[in-house]
Amino acid sequence: MLSIIAGMWRSDIAIDLGTANTLVYVKGEGIVLEEPSVVAYEVRDGRRKIIAVGEEAKSMLGRTPDGIEAIRPLRDGVIADFAVAEEMIKFFFRRVNSPWTLAKPRVVVCVPHGSTPVERKAIREAVLSAGARRTGLISEPIAAAIGSGIDIGDARGSMVVDIGGGTTDIAIIALGGVINATSIRTAGNRMDEVVTEYIRDNHDLIIGAETAEKVKNVLGAAMRPVDGQGAGLGVRGRDRVRGIPKEVKVYRNQVADALSEPVNRICDSVSSVLQSARPMLSNDISDTGIVLTGGGAKLPEIDAVLRKRTNLPVATADDPLRCVAKGTGQALELGPNLSHIVDYSN
Repeated sequence: MLSIIAGMWRSDIAIDLGTANTLVYVKGEGIVLEEPSVVAYEVRDGRRKIIAVGEEAKSMLGRTPDGIEAIRPLRDGVIADFAVAEEMIKFFFRRVNSPWTLAKPRVVVCVPHGSTPVERKAIREAVLSAGARRTGLISEPIAAAIGSGIDIGDARGSMVVDIGGGTTDIAIIALGGVINATSIRTAGNRMDEVVTEYIRDNHDLIIGAETAEKVKNVLGAAMRPVDGQGAGLGVRGRDRVRGIPKEVKVYRNQVADALSEPVNRICDSVSSVLQSARPMLSNDISDTGIVLTGGGAKLPEIDAVLRKRTNLPVATADDPLRCVAKGTGQALELGPNLSHIVDYSN
């Protein structure tokens, strides 16, 4: 999942620019904007013209006529389409920018821990091209930890698992830095994909991304329900064989079975990071436990599954979806006190 801190003439801002959603935090005001990270554009004479961004563009996914496309310009927490990402960043800058603002913003981008130098360079260049005066990078698990209330300066180790849209960042943090960490490209988007695949393979029904997300949000769980089946939901899509509209009933136990693959992958990665930790840090985490952040932390029972797999205390942060935005916002408010966690080098 990407996060941005921008400084302007009247007010600095922080933007959590994620694969699924973008949140904007204004200094002294808090989070003032939350929109899907989706852009729709029209192709004219071989050139692309942006026609919608955010919620309006998301409503167009899977419904656009010839000549119009709706896409997510970020994939797996990093930029997949440079030009469209740049236009999206410009759009969100304008949404929170007063018309009399004169100075170019100072920008800090929160990047997945495992992003490559090439991906980091692309992020810097996109933000600078969008109008930033200066850009720096901050590690996503650090921002998530700050936003969840973890004291990152504490000598005792803490562990944060940030399940975003494109990536899950898992880190052990102490003394203001990341000690052990990994970033995997299994998160909320992959959960939507496995729901789509399960319904296609088991019900011969083709559904869109928006429907898959709804099924996950309504029926999703990391464990099968105790009654064996759980609640049901009517799901509409296109018959895989006949090609006509069809509706099937899907149940919570089926969605839990579908989600077992990404849930197990996240649990395995958490175990791997714990196994690589130094003994003293392992002792610390036995006391401090694991904190879950990100939209994926809202999946019912995922804390219970992790608790069972690790035998450690596991807690979900308050308002997990907004932890990264809040964390970068707090870094913005504190300014020089947290300057050591931002990398401005090229």
